[in-house]
Order: sequence, then structure tokens, then C-alpha cells
Amino acid sequence: MSEAVAQSVVTQSKGEDKRLGLGFWMQEVLDQCDKVEKDFGSDPVHDLRTALRRCRSLADGLRVFDPSPAWKKMKRAGKQLFSSLGELRDAHVMQDWVEELAPEADPGGKALCDFVISQEERLEKIAATALQAFDRKQWQNWADELPRRAAHILADSAVFAHVALERWQEAHTLHCIALRNRSKASVHELRIGLKRYRYTLENFLPSLHEAWGEHLKELQDLLGDVHDLDVLWQTAIQIKAFPDAETKARWRERILKERTKRLNAYREKMVGPGSLWPVWRAGLPKEQDLRDLALARLEIWAAFLDPSVRHSKHVAELALQLYDGLAVDGVLRGSKRGAYRYILQAATMMHDIGRAKSNAGHHKTSARMIRKLTPPLGWTADEIRITALVARYHRGALPKETQKRFAGLSQSKKRLVQFLGGLLRLACACDEEHDGQIRRIEVASLSPVLTLRADGYSEASSLAERLAAARHLLELAYHRPVFILPLTEKSPARAA
Repeated sequence: MSEAVAQSVVTQSKGEDKRLGLGFWMQEVLDQCDKVEKDFGSDPVHDLRTALRRCRSLADGLRVFDPSPAWKKMKRAGKQLFSSLGELRDAHVMQDWVEELAPEADPGGKALCDFVISQEERLEKIAATALQAFDRKQWQNWADELPRRAAHILADSAVFAHVALERWQEAHTLHCIALRNRSKASVHELRIGLKRYRYTLENFLPSLHEAWGEHLKELQDLLGDVHDLDVLWQTAIQIKAFPDAETKARWRERILKERTKRLNAYREKMVGPGSLWPVWRAGLPKEQDLRDLALARLEIWAAFLDPSVRHSKHVAELALQLYDGLAVDGVLRGSKRGAYRYILQAATMMHDIGRAKSNAGHHKTSARMIRKLTPPLGWTADEIRITALVARYHRGALPKETQKRFAGLSQSKKRLVQFLGGLLRLACACDEEHDGQIRRIEVASLSPVLTLRADGYSEASSLAERLAAARHLLELAYHRPVFILPLTEKSPARAA
């Protein structure tokens, strides 16, 4: 892990609930495994599933920033055990509902109870087999490693609010779908979406969770009850629990009554002028901040891979100095000029991530890794693809038509890649030795040639030879020669 991945996060401050920490929940999984091994009752099974769910939801949030494959492996191992306990947990919940809904001596209730009891032994054997197969030693290894990695990302920070907004959007979309088609499946998906949103707040934004968590828990429970009632009715029909039409009708009426009561309670909070959706949205990042937050997320992700973040930051400073000095010349016209600056900055901060896998051809590896990223909120898939190409051309072969990804671009985007790639290539060459010798660059003149003055540059040095080669791509994109001169106190002011 690099030296520049921000400060601590999951380390708990005084008064903060330790139950929010990844280390706590990973150890809780192991403790609950011991309890379930002795007793497959309702409470131990529920507690183990809760601990597993917390670990998996924490992994979901943290792997947005940390590309370590250990997160995915831990999540997969947790899912296998979690799923094996699912049917057993459903049986326990179903028994509770039957006891609540069935009148005394009701034949339908007796049939459902008998079915649940008959299934419990089989389901306990399945769960026991999965528990035995669960690699607790590997889980302990992850419990030692992953909380340390998590401790490099600040909780309650704006980047987590950016992730929470993505979860809000996903949940709101599911809400609209559920209102439109009212299917059982859509209501269940909505419950899952709200749960993911709630856990993101609880795990990473405790201040927001303190304000909204109670409502979110209530909504999750309401939709959870709806799902449980749907499963109960479906099971009763499958096992033919009702001996006659009258019993079936009574049960249908009871289940619909309870189901409707909970859906109405949900609608009261989430539909109309008093809806909580706009309240939550107002507390999350504004539209004008999304690009900056997305860039911050990309930089954190890159910092876990980049062997020299200090070098990348310095290269970014030099590349942006060049960009800002050249943009006024009209090379990048129109409203997208600001977006292109973001692309250049992102490409610069990620250009060396391929070194995490191999130094040989790392520029191509970096591009592949960037292309696989899901665009963060505020960025488009096309911008991620352009970013990958710009990073790819920071060294190695120049862009040409024989290269498939470059050849597939429009002419305007080809020129954009050449121009941004040329800036990055030149900035990288300025700090090729990672020594910060070139401290800053100023654009001294735009015409008839592009004249750059570099603080720390000497014309009689090996660095000058490298820069002579590195400037070529920028010359092709800018359509004029590039001269690099030392920056001194007596250097003339820039003239257009």
C-alpha cells in the first residue's frame, strides 16, 4: 500500500460505537460460528447472518476505494455461509408468523407448523455442512489484514457521501419501479436497495445515520415483513396447507390485511409531499460537486496501487500547469474544457497503477485497469475510456491508426487523446527520476512556437535529451514546435 492513502477511518474515536468497525464484525462472525455450532436456534442463526451481512456490506463500500482482491474473496466466502443459513432462517421466521396469524386449532396453521418442523432437521444438516466447510483460519487472516487496509479511508468523509448518493439513486429507482408494477419481486428488490443504502450510512457516515437510521430501519422492517408474508403464502399454496376454500380464504384475508398495513405505512413515509426521499437527497452531495468527489475516489483507488504517489502528484501538478497555460489558446474550445481537465488529472494520478502488477508494459496494464472501472457518479463511461487512453500514452508507442482502441475514436477525440497524452508524456518525462528536479512549468509563449519555461531545467543535461523526445506527441497535437527553456527571475513575461 502506498504512503499517501489518506488518514485513518475505521479506528474508533472516543464515544464512537465499536460495533461499527470491520474488525469487530469479522471477529463477531467467528464468535457466532461457535455459538451456531452448538445451537441452530433462531437467535444464533440470525446473529451469525447479521454479522456476515455487516462484513459483506462493509466490503461493498470499501472495495470502491481499495482494489485488493481480498475484499471480493472475503465477500464470496461470507455469502456461501450466509446463503446456507437462509432457508433455515426463513423457516424460523415462518414459524413465528404462523404462531401470530393462526387461530387456535386452525388446520392451515397446523399444516404449516408441521411442514416447518419437518424441514428444520434437513436445513440444519445443510447449514452444519456449510459451517464445517467455512474456512475460519482464512477468515481470521482476513480479519487481521482487511481492517488495517480499511483504516486508510476516512469515515464520515465526502467521498463516502458520494457512494451513499449512488446507493440513494439505486434505491430510489427501485422505489419507482415498485410503485409502478407493484410486484412481489420489485418490493423485495426495493427492500434490498434500502438495506444497502442504510448500511452505507451506518458503516461510513455515522452522523447521517444518526439522523436517518431510525426511519431506514423501520422501512426495511416493513418491507421485510411484506416479503415474509409473501413467502408464507407461497409456501402454504405449495404444500396445500388449506383443507378447504373457506380456510384458504381466511388465511388470504389475514395475510393481505397485514401486508397492506405495512405497504400503506411505507407509502405514508415515502410517497407524496412528506416523502423522505427529497430529505435524504438534500443531505447528500450537490450536483456541482459530483465530478470533484468522483475524482477524489479515483485518486484514493489509484493510491492503493501506485508505488510512488508523490511522483504522480508532482506529475499532475506539472501537467495541469501546462493545460491551464495552453487552454486559453483555444485548443480545447467549448463547455467541455473543464471536463477535459478532470480527465487529464485522473489519467495522471492513475498512469502508474499498472506497476502494481508489472513494470514491463505497465502503461498498457494501467489502461486496462482503468477501462474496467465502473464510472463513478458524475463521470461517463466514455470519459473513463478516454482517461484510460491518455494514461496509456504517457510512454511507449505514439497513438496511431493501427491501434484498435485509438482507431475507433472520432477525429475530435483522437486529437483530444493526442493532446492530453502529449501533456502527460511531457510532464512524466520532467519527473522521470522521481526527484522533483523540475519544480514548475510556465507557458511563456504560444506563437510562433510553443515556448515553455521550466524551473529546475538545464539545457546541458540528460534530462534535456529525454524532454526532447517526450515533447514530440504534444508537437503533433498542437501543430507547432515546442521549445523548453530554463525559468529564471529574468525570464520574459509570457507573450501570446
